[in-house]
Amino acid sequence: MSKFEGTARYYAAYRPGIPEEAVSLLTSTVHDIASPTLLDLGSGTGQVPLALREAFAEIDVVEADAGMMAEAKAALAPLTGLAVRFHHVRAEDFTPPTPMWKADLVTICRAFHWMDQEKVLSLLNECTAPGGAVVVMGDGSLWTARTVWTDALRALIQEYLGAQRRAGQNSTYAVHDRPYAEVLGESAFARVEEHRIDVRRPWSPEAVLGYLASTSFAARPLFGDRWAEFETQALELLREHAQGDVLIEPAVFTVLICRR
Repeated sequence: MSKFEGTARYYAAYRPGIPEEAVSLLTSTVHDIASPTLLDLGSGTGQVPLALREAFAEIDVVEADAGMMAEAKAALAPLTGLAVRFHHVRAEDFTPPTPMWKADLVTICRAFHWMDQEKVLSLLNECTAPGGAVVVMGDGSLWTARTVWTDALRALIQEYLGAQRRAGQNSTYAVHDRPYAEVLGESAFARVEEHRIDVRRPWSPEAVLGYLASTSFAARPLFGDRWAEFETQALELLREHAQGDVLIEPAVFTVLICRR
């Protein structure tokens, strides 16, 4: 069973997109390429391809979760003026659509920690264009955020689901201690350029609950018949911490642009 079973509609509605500064950085990597191709691994509901669509002629979307793929298709299939291909497989099992196919840009957003990183990077060495770039990016989550309100929310989640962070119905989260730049530096894509984008993200209490329902650590099914009880307590807690119904999450969105 997918770690994100049943979360896709919440993911599409409540997950924050990528910052405009990141969009500009990524589109600049292909500005001198005619008809560039984007490969997005672990695409979720297709947020990254949707944000970058104007810069590419072809997009390949790779996502293993059926619900996520359905949301990605709903968002991307109607687009005109570009070719969009959908691959319902794990990143590790991606097969290029043709023998000569190469990606000019590969993006992995908030998903690299779920992957067999060595296997994926080896695969990408075979199917990324000679001058192409692999981008690993993300910004943590409300579980890892460190503010008064996120600390209180995490403690409440732990009261219901246990101290260890969950990763779907039947497992706990395996922490990755090695910095991504170090992992990437040992791959074929060893020239790593790091960009850090400061973000101040506003949330309403209701949006935070929608976001939690999109995660592998606090999805509604994990609570069983106690979700309504949790929701009531969480909303009360969040409203106590909100200023004018707004909660601020300061975050850093990190973009690693990696080349051979």
